[in-house]
Amino acid sequence: MTTNPMDVSRRSALRGVAAGLTGALLAAATAACTSQGRTAVPSSDTTPSPNNKGPGQNNQRILLAYFSRAGENYYYGGRTNLEIGNTEVLAGMISARIPCHIHRIEAAEPYPDSYDATVARNVREQDQDARPAINNPLPSLDQYGTVILASGIWNVRSPMIMTTFTESYDFAGKTVFPVTTHAMSGLGNTARDCGQSCPGAIIGEGLAVKGEEVRNAGAEVESWLQRAGLLTP
Repeated sequence: MTTNPMDVSRRSALRGVAAGLTGALLAAATAACTSQGRTAVPSSDTTPSPNNKGPGQNNQRILLAYFSRAGENYYYGGRTNLEIGNTEVLAGMISARIPCHIHRIEAAEPYPDSYDATVARNVREQDQDARPAINNPLPSLDQYGTVILASGIWNVRSPMIMTTFTESYDFAGKTVFPVTTHAMSGLGNTARDCGQSCPGAIIGEGLAVKGEEVRNAGAEVESWLQRAGLLTP
């Protein structure tokens, strides 16, 4: 597992700042955070990225939907505390490079601050094939032709809340790109799970970045975006 919880008050403050930035101010804030090894992305639904060039045609619009957990986090066999979760950092890198809308998936029942407690909850949810409730669902995905689904890898799978998200919408005819941060599992079973929970979708090449290395993954992100055909001139 590579994404972890952050202190509620600090997370709220960060989101308040991020939500208030638009256009060039948001781009500048993203660049500043990246230079410090931290990248925050807006948490409000379908927030345009700094490079968003406008709605365009429906089949050209991209949604980046991600679930991230900060706080106590796995780190090379030990633990560290992150103010911003690894997947949120990666989502920030992606959204800074391509025109997309951003949606942060929020659990109705937030995951514990403790790494071990979150591991235990995830095991229960996997064993029960649970569908954790989402606090901020989108009305639909009709306006998007491409969806990037980003999360950590927890016990070789994306958190079960990602299946809650995918099973809530019609992905037929859309292209889906799985993205993960991980400790050692790579993409894990995300491509398989996306294929099962997004019937009719085209599953594109995924991107897996090691959580401990995500803050230096800019070149890897750009290379993947080019291979996936998402990085436009």
